[in-house]
Amino acid sequence: MTRRTEWAGATDSEDGEGTRRPERRRDRSQERPEKSQDPAERARAICLRLLTGTPRTRKQLADALKKREIPDEISDEVLSRFEEVGLINDAAFADAWVESRHHGRGLARRALARELRTKGVDSAVIDDAVGQLDSEQEEERARELVDRKLRSTRGLERDKRLRRLAGMLARKGYPEGMALRVVRRALEEEGEDTEGLEYEAF
Repeated sequence: MTRRTEWAGATDSEDGEGTRRPERRRDRSQERPEKSQDPAERARAICLRLLTGTPRTRKQLADALKKREIPDEISDEVLSRFEEVGLINDAAFADAWVESRHHGRGLARRALARELRTKGVDSAVIDDAVGQLDSEQEEERARELVDRKLRSTRGLERDKRLRRLAGMLARKGYPEGMALRVVRRALEEEGEDTEGLEYEAF
């Protein structure tokens, strides 16, 4: 009777006859496909992915390409081409941003301009976009915001109501004079005595 010998070096990768099966090696070229692509192809792919469903400014895309180590000259070339075909349009982005954020969040021109600057939109483009709104539209929206918040301040002291309501408008970018005027009018309509209310109150 022949005794089978157990090989000390045998592992699960060997077959029953002690022959080592060849190990599968991971194809590292497939782990990070972007690294093996042409930089321009990578840049286009990155931009298209970021633009899917969400408009972005040229500056936002340029920052994303820089993080992916796309050379500046390649980035400029690709972004300029995207602008030519209309995939990047900072003016349209700014117009849509103003429309959405003013009606949706009640932001005033000052706050809207600040947000667009953080996204890298050119100053002239920002001026054109926020120019869609005039002081009358801004004041009307401010009044809507105050009317919505007014009920929650009932029962508070007059000055505290003023500070809370005017502070809400200030955070949304409304000028102090407009904020005070709108809040005073709303309080007066509720029967509050607004005599002596000044800017210092908030």
